[in-house]
Amino acid sequence: MVKSVLGIIGGSGFYNLPGIQNPHWEKVSSPWGEPSDDILFAEVDGLPFRFLPRHGRGHRISPTHINFRANVDALKRAGVTDLVSISACGSLKDQFAPGHFVLVDQFIDRTFAREKSFFGEGCVAHVSLAHPVSPLLVDAVEQACKAEDIDHTKGGTYLVMEGPQFSTRAESFLYRSWGCDVIGMTNMPEAKLAREAEICYATVAMVTDYDCWHEEVAHVDVAAVLAVMKGNTEKAQRLVHKLAEIFPREHPPCPIGSNTALDVAIITAPEARDPKLMAKLDAVAGRVLAKA
Repeated sequence: MVKSVLGIIGGSGFYNLPGIQNPHWEKVSSPWGEPSDDILFAEVDGLPFRFLPRHGRGHRISPTHINFRANVDALKRAGVTDLVSISACGSLKDQFAPGHFVLVDQFIDRTFAREKSFFGEGCVAHVSLAHPVSPLLVDAVEQACKAEDIDHTKGGTYLVMEGPQFSTRAESFLYRSWGCDVIGMTNMPEAKLAREAEICYATVAMVTDYDCWHEEVAHVDVAAVLAVMKGNTEKAQRLVHKLAEIFPREHPPCPIGSNTALDVAIITAPEARDPKLMAKLDAVAGRVLAKA
C-alpha cells in the first residue's frame, strides 16, 4: 500500500506550524513553469508533511497569476497523496459568519484567465469532476475539526471567481440565487488539476466576511478580512496538526477513485501522443503512461 504524504496549500500561517519536525524548504522544479514558492518539507508525528504557500511567501502573487499547474505538479513530485487547501473566502449565507469553516464538497468555476488542464493538444484526457473532493479526506478533516472544537459545516458549494477585485452586489446576489455557500478566488483550477494528478483533494474554506450582499454588515475590505484571518489562522494551525496526528499512515483507496482518475481518462492513442507533452506529464500521469 502507498505511504500517505499530507500536503497543505494555503497562506502564511503554516510557515512555522507548531509541532512539526525536521522542517526545511526545498525548491521543486516543474516542467510547467515556476511554482509559487519552494515547498516546506517536514514531519508531524512521523507523517510526511508538505506545505506550499499558494501566493508565495509575502503574498506576492495574485489569484489570476498563480501557476496552478506548476504548483500541483511540484506537490505531486514531492510525493503528496492528499492535498488540503486552506482558503480564505466570503460567505454567501447568513449562517456562515466570519470565523466559520466550511468543508466544501462542490465548486462552480467562474474563472476565465487561467490554464486549467495538464492535457490538451498532443494528449487529450477527460477526468470526472462530479465529486470534486475526496470523501475520506473530508471525513478526516471533519474529525480534526470536531477534536479541536472548531465551528464548521460539512458540505457546501464554493463559487470561484476570477478576481482580484471583490464582487459587485449584483454578482453577489446572483451567486446567492444559485445556492452557493461561499465565494473565493483560488480553488479552481486547483481542484481540477489535483484530480488530473490523481491527488486526493479537499478544501477548508475559512469565512472572513459576508461578501457584499449583506444589508446589515459593512462591505468587505482588506483590513476587516485581515483581522478575521488572524483568528482563522490559529484555528487552521490546530486543525492541520490534529489532522496530521490522526491521518492514516497507509493511504487507503479513494472510494470515488481520486487516486486512479486517469485509468479511463486518456483518449489519445499512444502512437498519436506528442512526445514533448508526454515528457511534461511524467509526474502527473506517470502511473498510467508507464502502462501504455
